[in-house]
Amino acid sequence: MVFKQTAFIAWLALCALTLVTWAIGRAGYAGPLVAGLLLLSVMIKGQVVIDVFMGLRGVRGPWHWLVSGWLVAVLSLIGVAYWTGMQT
Repeated sequence: MVFKQTAFIAWLALCALTLVTWAIGRAGYAGPLVAGLLLLSVMIKGQVVIDVFMGLRGVRGPWHWLVSGWLVAVLSLIGVAYWTGMQT
């Protein structure tokens, strides 16, 4: 029963962050600060999925770090691509 409650709260948080992201895009906000905040939102959402829905919250060792590291690497590359594109 605890997992169902945790999963439901996580799902609500994911929905809320998605709606905020949609609203920011719909409003037409742009710029480095907005991009950074959106990447942070994606990082939080990804970590919630990893911890709650993939069940890696209590896992010790390489599996948790591998999946979380992949998320950080992908978002970092997206951030670098964005900042580099802004410079040209």
